[in-house]
Amino acid sequence: MGIMWHTLKQFYNSAQWNHIRNIVVAERSQKTGNITCEYCGNTISSFGDVEIDHIKELTLDNVNDVNISLNTDNLKIACHSCHNKKHGRFCSTERKVYIVYGAPFSGKNTYVKQNMFRGDLIVSLDRLFQAISFLNLYDKPDLLKYNVFSVRNTLLDNIKTRYGKYKNAWVIGGYANKHDREHIKKELCAELIYMQSTKEECLKRLELCQDDRQYQKAEYKKYIAKWFDEFVP
Repeated sequence: MGIMWHTLKQFYNSAQWNHIRNIVVAERSQKTGNITCEYCGNTISSFGDVEIDHIKELTLDNVNDVNISLNTDNLKIACHSCHNKKHGRFCSTERKVYIVYGAPFSGKNTYVKQNMFRGDLIVSLDRLFQAISFLNLYDKPDLLKYNVFSVRNTLLDNIKTRYGKYKNAWVIGGYANKHDREHIKKELCAELIYMQSTKEECLKRLELCQDDRQYQKAEYKKYIAKWFDEFVP
């Protein structure tokens, strides 16, 4: 699942796909005067809420076949609800998904620990590094990052399709880029939780920390500064 998720993400971020997507929306909305879901017939009010669905679903075997991936006859305009129903992604009121984001040392892990329940699914890069390396928390060998990303992507796929019997899901990350966090919010049918802390508060917590990060203060100061430089509310 991780390899497939990464490959399809590359395709959906490509210039060719965005060009075809814009053509489909422009041509079909011109005929009706509105952007309309071709499954339920409802009007889609915002361009950002439009999903372009492949009638024949993309796979690793056909994503590079332009007669399937970029063929307008294989594409339909869909609203979020119809797109999620077709692919088995349901925004259940019983199972919640939370994206907890903010700067390093803003309190993300502490917040999740205080609010999670036994049986919740937690997606944390720090914990995944620890799980596959047998090293201390925050000791993250760069050689393992692609394996960790692959496991993370598989877990995100599980959340998207509501696979498994977990209770709620928590995704922990920086997500300074507004587009990235809005995209994953939409993909996972999630609620965003912002751990609002000032740069000074994060730096103060870094100075007081007692775990392995105390030996990497110079690096973490750079991480904190970079997050605040890139953050868009």
